[in-house]
Amino acid sequence: MPKTLPPKLLIWLGKFVWTSMWKLMMSEMAPRSTSGAYLRPNSQFRNTVGDPSYPPEAGRYTLFVGLSCPWAHRTLIVRALKGLHESIPIAYVSASPLEGGWVLDEAALGCQSLAELYQLAKPGYQGRATVPVLWDNTSKTIVNNESAEIIVMLNGQFNAYARKPTVDLYPEALRSQIEVWNEKIYHAVNNGVYRCGFAQTQIAYNQACDELFSALDRIDETLKTQRFLCGEQLTLADVRLFTTLIRFDVAYYGIFKCNRRRIEDYPNLYTYVRSLYQLPGIAETCDLERVKQDYYGNLFPLNPGGIIPAGPDLANLRQPVVQTRE
Repeated sequence: MPKTLPPKLLIWLGKFVWTSMWKLMMSEMAPRSTSGAYLRPNSQFRNTVGDPSYPPEAGRYTLFVGLSCPWAHRTLIVRALKGLHESIPIAYVSASPLEGGWVLDEAALGCQSLAELYQLAKPGYQGRATVPVLWDNTSKTIVNNESAEIIVMLNGQFNAYARKPTVDLYPEALRSQIEVWNEKIYHAVNNGVYRCGFAQTQIAYNQACDELFSALDRIDETLKTQRFLCGEQLTLADVRLFTTLIRFDVAYYGIFKCNRRRIEDYPNLYTYVRSLYQLPGIAETCDLERVKQDYYGNLFPLNPGGIIPAGPDLANLRQPVVQTRE
């Protein structure tokens, strides 16, 4: 009979090879601190519609988005709530693990991938090619790729072309309160799920996980007595939180190891998510099957088998919401 490696040696060898490859892939996909904590790079294009070089005009700008991306999802929701469908067209990109990034569903401007679009905007660009992208069709460049800034522009700069110009998700009277929520939510929740999923040491994961669920506990407590984060009015703070929460049970609970509790286990948070999901126009921006496909199918270092889970059952998202606040 042919000789085989002893099981113990085979296991050690497999673990050594996989761990080495995992560390290499993670270093490319998720920059880390010396303690193994995930460090999200800053967005590089930070111009503003409304400046002299970028006046608000219908049809001048295109939003490049990926349906699985929570950061791009923010822009789709604000665009829907403001009624900007005719004024700001959408170009879709899809995650491609073979290409190592986003590819355009339909070639545009001579580009097949988002990385090529970034090179067109800034030859020699060395940073990440991320969505969303607000593209200026006139000057053929990227105006902005920071979702937190793009949604402010969509809310306030295109009212002359919006079907719902009176919708204001960033009212002056609530801005300080909105920004306080944004600061709390970004680190612990929006980026917190990624800090859990991309942590490369146990210590880094434990810290991120503790901060994530402490924040969710506090938000759930807040929503006992009010409908939205800033009271009874929907704001950009809610949009920023929702796009993480709607993906939580579908993806982050499993592949990012955020499995201390589901959003469905929080009575107030789950009612809040369902309430937002059922607002006119929002459900149409949510492609949760694509979310599962991209997170489980394309994040190879976290799920090398590429198996897509069957659950969870999402039918409850459409069940009528009964507001029972204290």
